[in-house]
Amino acid sequence: MLKQMLDRPVTMTMILLVVAVLGIVSIRRLPVSLIPDVDIPYITVQVTAPDLSAREIDETVSRPLRQQLIQTSFLEDITSESVDGSCTIRLSFSHGSDMDYLFIEVNEKIDRTMDRLKDIDRPKVFKSDATDIPVFYINMTLKEDLPLHENADRDLFPVSDRFSDMSRFAEEVVSKRLEQLEEVAMVDLSGYVDPEILIIPDEKALRSLGIPEDSFASLIEEANIRLGSLSIRDGEYRYNVKFQSFASDKKDIEDIYINVSGRLLQVKDIAQVIEHPAKRSGLVRSDGKDAVTMAVIKQSDARMADMRKSVGNLVSRFSRDYPQVEFTVTRDQTELLKYSIDNLASNIIAGIILACLIIFLFMRDFKSPALVALTIPSALIFSMLIFYAAGLTINIISLSGLIIGVGMMVDNTIILTDNITARWFRGENLKQAVVRGTREVTGAMFSSVLTTCAVFIPLVFLSGTAGALFHDQALAVTIVLMTSYIVTVTIIPVYYWCWYRRQPAFRPSALLEKFSFDRAEKWYEDGLKWLFRHRWVGWTVFSLSAAGSAACLVWMPKEKLPEITYTDTVLKVDWNSQISLAENERRTGEIEDAARKYADHITSLVGTQQFVLGHSGEQAVSGTSLYMKCSDAGSLGNLKKDISSFLDKAYPSSLYGFENSGNIFDVVFASREADIVARLRPLAAPEIEPEQITSLVGKLAAAFPDAGIQEVPLKKDLVYVADPEKMALYGVTYQDIMTVLKNSINENGLFDIVQGSSTLPVVLGTGVMDIESIVGKSSVKKDGYEIPLNAITVQTYGSDLKYIVSGKEGSYYPVEMHYQGNNPSGLMDGVQSVVHDDGNFDVAFGGAWFSNRKMTGEMTVVLLIALALLYLILASQFESLLQPLIIMSEIVIDIFGALAVLWISGVSVNLMSLIGLVVICGIVINDSILKIDTINKLRKAGKPLLRAIMEAGQRRLKAIVMTSLTTILSVCPFLARGSMGDDLQYPMSLVIIAGMITGTVVSLFFVPALYYEIYRRKEVSE
Repeated sequence: MLKQMLDRPVTMTMILLVVAVLGIVSIRRLPVSLIPDVDIPYITVQVTAPDLSAREIDETVSRPLRQQLIQTSFLEDITSESVDGSCTIRLSFSHGSDMDYLFIEVNEKIDRTMDRLKDIDRPKVFKSDATDIPVFYINMTLKEDLPLHENADRDLFPVSDRFSDMSRFAEEVVSKRLEQLEEVAMVDLSGYVDPEILIIPDEKALRSLGIPEDSFASLIEEANIRLGSLSIRDGEYRYNVKFQSFASDKKDIEDIYINVSGRLLQVKDIAQVIEHPAKRSGLVRSDGKDAVTMAVIKQSDARMADMRKSVGNLVSRFSRDYPQVEFTVTRDQTELLKYSIDNLASNIIAGIILACLIIFLFMRDFKSPALVALTIPSALIFSMLIFYAAGLTINIISLSGLIIGVGMMVDNTIILTDNITARWFRGENLKQAVVRGTREVTGAMFSSVLTTCAVFIPLVFLSGTAGALFHDQALAVTIVLMTSYIVTVTIIPVYYWCWYRRQPAFRPSALLEKFSFDRAEKWYEDGLKWLFRHRWVGWTVFSLSAAGSAACLVWMPKEKLPEITYTDTVLKVDWNSQISLAENERRTGEIEDAARKYADHITSLVGTQQFVLGHSGEQAVSGTSLYMKCSDAGSLGNLKKDISSFLDKAYPSSLYGFENSGNIFDVVFASREADIVARLRPLAAPEIEPEQITSLVGKLAAAFPDAGIQEVPLKKDLVYVADPEKMALYGVTYQDIMTVLKNSINENGLFDIVQGSSTLPVVLGTGVMDIESIVGKSSVKKDGYEIPLNAITVQTYGSDLKYIVSGKEGSYYPVEMHYQGNNPSGLMDGVQSVVHDDGNFDVAFGGAWFSNRKMTGEMTVVLLIALALLYLILASQFESLLQPLIIMSEIVIDIFGALAVLWISGVSVNLMSLIGLVVICGIVINDSILKIDTINKLRKAGKPLLRAIMEAGQRRLKAIVMTSLTTILSVCPFLARGSMGDDLQYPMSLVIIAGMITGTVVSLFFVPALYYEIYRRKEVSE
């Protein structure tokens, strides 16, 4: 078949062009995203109960829900966190579970619990997904906002009318237009203000007319009635007659008529009706201005570049049509992806150029590098066609597979080209050299491809989402290597024959004719002979490498992901006191002032946010988070130092921390847990007492000052204690007291006015009152008498936990501890001793240290499975149970060399470096496979053992050095750092380079020496 292909170069060229055209079309259709679209096995349940404290929510809402949800199929863990007014329940499931089915099951169990939760709205359920991460945020601000009127009440009118109009514009126009784009799945908003109609009755007028406030509220509610229709027959026809009396705006409410003892009045005669922005529990600021922020989420199958272009065009149109509004794009994940892809593409090109340069120097002509330059793009385009057919996407994970593949796809071309050239150089005619040279190495090359692919298959056995994600990397490497193998054995022989057939013999380029490899071959032969005479050196190196590898794995620092360079951050602050939203905004402004020296942009999310999907996390009114973008990593470091210093001095009781800005890799991989988390569970009472937990945490902080244990966050509650005896005396009910209190804080809702897709709440209130006036001036009206609220209640203060956390074991308090070292058992033993001496709590441990240790154990199992697969493939190829062990023995030395370089370079053992170790297990043995295969063929041809080893070494020396150098140089560009893509590839690239350098030396010297030692003894015994 190969001879027929050589006679049909035009046909082979046409086939190549067809594949290239299909591949280019596939590239344009392939979805592009940061990571593959995988199911993240988490479901979040959000509960809103504005009238309940954290402890009440935990006892009356969270506990019944947990009791139902704990019965959900495939549930691994459940955790609830309750704060004043809300609760979040997080459920984690076994990886691979059907999340669509579990989403339905969770909703069904919540429905079963609703009869026990009658006073709250139905909880919201969210299924986590990789595509739920916003691609970017769009901030809307006014270029010129009008100042508030001097006499305006800042509590009733916190923002200008212009900002209110912009909020409505963002909700009803901008978000809807964005969601109409086919690439956009959803637009999630926060920072907008909703309008509200507030009715403030004139208490003197009501008193003179003898109208109680509850009767006044009933009269207004009765005016908003929709009656069902009547059906009236008129001969042959039937008509539907509707009766309606409802308010649609502020004027309708003002014009409502009230009959008081035969006197007809309107609401505006005895009350003030105000349309104003509803009370806010949170706000958004963009570079110091009030803003509305929109989180834009893409469709799972959309290309990020297309989405960025479509959204950019629409935003540009908005900017032209509405010049008074400024649109700012922040947290742009498309920039990260574009930078990563462009960087990877430029590194691939640089790797190809370096590989061609090496081949040019070693082969000493210009046509051989051209063959390599033809193979790589052809194989990559062919790979894209297979990617499209297999349903894969272009993402950082699959691109890392392409990086590995590019480094190794050159190997086959070099081996084949070198073998054909060597046969031609030894006197065979060109066509015979092409045919025989191709057939001679086809089997060994295919075995090398299989061994390389085999080491990636076990990556799918990683637990959790990591296994699903690196399934893409395994497929990418397999596809690239298989396509490059097909291109190499079909295209290279044809074009080699076409390009060289007019030459009577191989002639090096005149420019490089003096460049000879003969001296290197002489040095290699002398070195090999020396090692044969001092074989103990090889055994010593092998033994030390085995011990050194074990020591490195035990003592090197371990983490899930390598350290990544960021130029932005999110600062989360809990002021640890019951401050108002206005005070929170003022303090946030101080942080913004401190950060402006280094930050190019600041977005502040102050208080509770309105996002549906909870992009800002659980945040109380007294909390704030600031996204800050700097020009470089150095500025970011200075910014963190200055802000930390400011908060420590100005607000020492505040709790704060810096987090990464929320890209998808952090969401999927990075652990937000501390190194060690001690879960303190009360022994006697079912609930945690603030005094007891504060005392115990104080003891732990004193015992372990370097662990970074923070104090217990407490909140101060205002408590009204009602006197039941006086309530019975005056005939006052708890509902009467609640109504008065709600009126005092403008939260006595009457009804909602529906206006299209939005609603306008109508609220009865008394204006804005301070805390002392609520009790001192408010009164309950009963039977024509006014009973002052302070006559039947006593105002006191109490403290309680700000956050209440519960899990399968019930309520517990998590103590986060940071630990630097290899074995924190001493710290855990010490904590256990302190807790035992306290006597009020039990302790269990969790945290990132345990998950990192689990990951290392899983990768060790993956490595063992990969080695087992390698052995099976090699045993099948060589029909020997011994020769695979000779080849695989070099892996021990290679792993030690790679780990030693990692340790010296200050790089941890992480997911990417461990994948690099798995990779080198497959690629470093390729040279040894070719060498052992050549030795076996020479021995079968009758060569003595030592002569066969020496001749095989000389024949394969150039190919081994070239393939190693091209692989190393193709990976070298990825040693740059400074972006997420580069930082992720750096540990893997460093491992591959160190392993390849070590592996080349081992393949050239140690493997032949071991082969000689084993088969010399066998020949002697025979």
